Amino acid sequence: MHCFVGKESKDPSLCYLTLSSGGLVAYSESQVDHSALAADLSPRDVKMKRVIVLGTGWAGMSFLKNIDISSFDVQVVSPRNYFAFTPLLPSVTCGTVEARSIVEPIRNIIRRKMVKFNFVRQSVSRLMQQTRKLCHSNDDTVSGKTEILLDYDYLVIATGAQVNTFNTPGVTEHCHSLKEVEDVQKIRRSVISCFKKADLPNLSKEEKIMKLHFVIVGGGPTGVEFAAELHNFVKEHLVKIYPMVQNLVRITVVQSGDHILNMFDEKASVSEKEIVVKVKSEGIVSTISYGMVVWSPCTGTRPVIRNFMEKIRQGKRRSLATDEWLRVEGYDSVYALGDCATIHQCKVMEDISTIFSAANKDNSGTLTVKEFQDVIKDILLRSSI
Repeated sequence: MHCFVGKESKDPSLCYLTLSSGGLVAYSESQVDHSALAADLSPRDVKMKRVIVLGTGWAGMSFLKNIDISSFDVQVVSPRNYFAFTPLLPSVTCGTVEARSIVEPIRNIIRRKMVKFNFVRQSVSRLMQQTRKLCHSNDDTVSGKTEILLDYDYLVIATGAQVNTFNTPGVTEHCHSLKEVEDVQKIRRSVISCFKKADLPNLSKEEKIMKLHFVIVGGGPTGVEFAAELHNFVKEHLVKIYPMVQNLVRITVVQSGDHILNMFDEKASVSEKEIVVKVKSEGIVSTISYGMVVWSPCTGTRPVIRNFMEKIRQGKRRSLATDEWLRVEGYDSVYALGDCATIHQCKVMEDISTIFSAANKDNSGTLTVKEFQDVIKDILLRSSI
């Protein structure tokens, strides 16, 4: 139990916490001190084009697995030096799966390709597309915080997205997010803390009910999965430790739509025995007391990407617009993929007048069935080229 400063504890709730969060040591122990590495990249081979990849998530790792690293000078820049299987984060939070089972160090993944690459464990602060440079900060205990410029021939932006607060007051200060592996331990400790406080003898029943009210904002896959995992964790473990408060626990899912998982077909439903959806009239503001809140609505754009979008006149978009080859519009040397980007495809409605005029061969002002079928065939043919 060295993760608790070497002190043993007789509190069984901490034992659960230690067992589940022990997997976090799996990636923390594999971390390498990159303080010197961040200050200097390896000497550049002028014969090879330098490719800088931002991010070690799904998109970034997919790109690194498929690129021929031996043909390029590949540099990976990311604040985390591991890949996480994020769909299982709710399960890790409640101990169903260990954290070490869903993380893998980047070096282990790339090493299988038997090639050299360079990794910089830092967050990018600025992208300068005109000079083909990016800037990241290096926090050095001796020299202090300094900015370091990295030049590139090709830039692959795969930074993903961040939690979207919708500028809701108090979210950042009082809510947990469930997007990174680091969030897992915080949420689990908070859940156990709520039970420990509710079990205190000097609290009234109303205060106990408030402490044991867990609210999940967002009825998407993450929110619903976490609600189910939390329910199982409470029923199978915590009520055995705190039997006096087992009937006071409530789990509430708050969703803006009329049903949860509204991005899927309505056939994908959740048992009404576990989650109750209450439809409220528009304009009514309700106040809910809670012990813990997990904020898991849709994602938003990261600040560094937002600043970059404003520089390249894409500030009104929600994500970077790319062509069908994932190149950022107007910049052939910059690529974007994953949650931070979207493919900008020409919409049929934008050219509907031209399409109609070309299809209306008899100038009747209407399309026959045969003419309409020819239009559809032509659209399908163009989209396949």
